[in-house]
Amino acid sequence: MLMTELTRLLGIKYPIIQAPMAGGPTTPELVAAVSNAGGLGSLGAGYLTPEQIRSTIREIRKLTDRPFAVNLFIPGKTNTPDETIQKMTEVLDGYREKLGIAVSPTLAKYEESFAEQVQVILEENVPVFSFTFGLPSSDIMEAMKQRGILLVGTATTVEEAVQLELAGVHAIAAQGSEAGGHRGTFMKKAEDSLIGTIALVPQIADRVSIPVIASGGIMDGRGLVASLVLGASAVQMGTAFLACPESGAHAAFKQRIMQSDEASTAITYAYSGKAARGIQTEFMKELKSYEGVIPEYPIQNAMTRDIRQAAARANNPEYMSMWAGQGLRLAGERTAAGTVELVMEQAEALVGKMSGRS
Repeated sequence: MLMTELTRLLGIKYPIIQAPMAGGPTTPELVAAVSNAGGLGSLGAGYLTPEQIRSTIREIRKLTDRPFAVNLFIPGKTNTPDETIQKMTEVLDGYREKLGIAVSPTLAKYEESFAEQVQVILEENVPVFSFTFGLPSSDIMEAMKQRGILLVGTATTVEEAVQLELAGVHAIAAQGSEAGGHRGTFMKKAEDSLIGTIALVPQIADRVSIPVIASGGIMDGRGLVASLVLGASAVQMGTAFLACPESGAHAAFKQRIMQSDEASTAITYAYSGKAARGIQTEFMKELKSYEGVIPEYPIQNAMTRDIRQAAARANNPEYMSMWAGQGLRLAGERTAAGTVELVMEQAEALVGKMSGRS
């Protein structure tokens, strides 16, 4: 039941996609568990080296023979002056001193080579390549298609969705403002593209002819059914899987998820230099009052990495980035498979009730 155009295209049983949460949550165990349960597991590989991507893909394949996705960040151009970086270094050094780590670290690079990451995905011939922050080149898109790899792009506005369809993607993840993690906006400023999921999905569905995936604030069967009624062919759920035992999220992060509610998150540039929604922390609140300019992504992301890692080692969530959406009150600690099964049970019961069946 609830088969859609996209479930047939992806070769999955249920219209549930586990969001590709980069930075640790999407372990091979989580990705495989969702795929084995009938959904589409996704590896958030944006921060991984090419070698790590290859080894993780192979680990996933040891755990499942079902389709899964690998997600990357489309690189953008940065124009951050050295003075801006120096001023931020001075601010961050205060946090480094609190955490007992070296100040003013030298950064060899700000991000991994996108071209090399893509090459691994092509060589490993993954079933689905999803991406955010923009569009890959037409050469990359064509190379993926020649290998039969399905393409899923992220849109936060109708205009972005139209551009993705014109570029030749197979499906569009419509990211509502409720969604946790980084905003996928690439045509306007993030603050000018904060459209809620319930408003965004039908407007995109009306303008494109390819499947739409609803993303943002969806935590249960009610959200799935509502999304399908609005015109989506599937849902993408991230926060719903964060507290699962298979998730690689830090224990303190999982605990905070279970203690938070719909008002606990905020959109911040503090950790990465790009707009992202996460559970509010002291670091977010303090950087909000910073009068200088926060370096652009990926510079700020690289500059705060040692602080986030030290905070994780110290079990101090106030300096960790805890990306999560606004559906936190609906979060649970079920297994990944249990989460998929419960969402489908709720959805099918709701559909039966709506159609008059007992």
